[in-house]
Amino acid sequence: MHKAGFVNIVGNPNVGKSTLMNLLVGERISIATFKAQTTRHRIMGIVNTDEMQIVFSDTPGVLKPNYKLQESMLAFSTEALTDADVLLYVTDVVEKLDKNPDYLEKVSKLTIPVIVLINKIDLTTQPELEKLVEQWHELIPNAEIIPVSAQEKFNVDVVIRKISSLIPDSPPYFDKDQLTDKPARFFVSEILREKILLNYEKEIPYSVEVVVEQFKETADKIAINCLIFVERDSQKGILIGKGGSAIKRTAMQARHDLEKFFGKKIFLELFIKVDKDWRNSDKELRNFGYNPE
Repeated sequence: MHKAGFVNIVGNPNVGKSTLMNLLVGERISIATFKAQTTRHRIMGIVNTDEMQIVFSDTPGVLKPNYKLQESMLAFSTEALTDADVLLYVTDVVEKLDKNPDYLEKVSKLTIPVIVLINKIDLTTQPELEKLVEQWHELIPNAEIIPVSAQEKFNVDVVIRKISSLIPDSPPYFDKDQLTDKPARFFVSEILREKILLNYEKEIPYSVEVVVEQFKETADKIAINCLIFVERDSQKGILIGKGGSAIKRTAMQARHDLEKFFGKKIFLELFIKVDKDWRNSDKELRNFGYNPE
């Protein structure tokens, strides 16, 4: 009998959800940086074996919204509680347990199997970890609790085995050779956004949206044009840098990763456009795929 199920990954920002997602899927599907709010969409990663298909879904970190883009990100995380066969709630050894109590309360009331993954256990001691496990048992009594370290790849196989035992008997939902529900263009914009997150400080990475305007693929190369939206003229200047140095560095790093990702030569052109306050515009958020009709 074949098994298949949806496993949604939720939790607060910066606890390592995307790193864990990539480990569980065995591919680089989600951006994983040290900055919060890296993931903006729900991103599916599909694990296939002959007998099983696990559809993992990475979600934005749960946060109190300050603008409409964050409202949309929170909606993705809340929606993830309603359409899973198994829920992975990711926390770590440093975050406060009472962060986002409303969301935690919703998790504790779920009737589907919930697995609490306590990440970054390499940063704590055994007695502290045991205390933390007990506290999570009290918070979500029905959950199974598994300590993990995404950094050290510790217990990831245990998580996969547990999920395999919990997902229902079902035919596969996607083709068995499919890795994700996202098109190639999505990964271009995510890889470029990752480089912007790593290369720029303060508000710049959070004010940026990337749109792939051209993706022309041949047997051995891909020509890509990307439009980078910012909210203010001053941000455009910072993004470009003195004599274009900053944007050249970002483009070079993105091209390097894209060539690894696609296994082809990449020709990458970047253009920057100011779109004032796009993060608070319903129309623009719809255009960028955050608020579907």
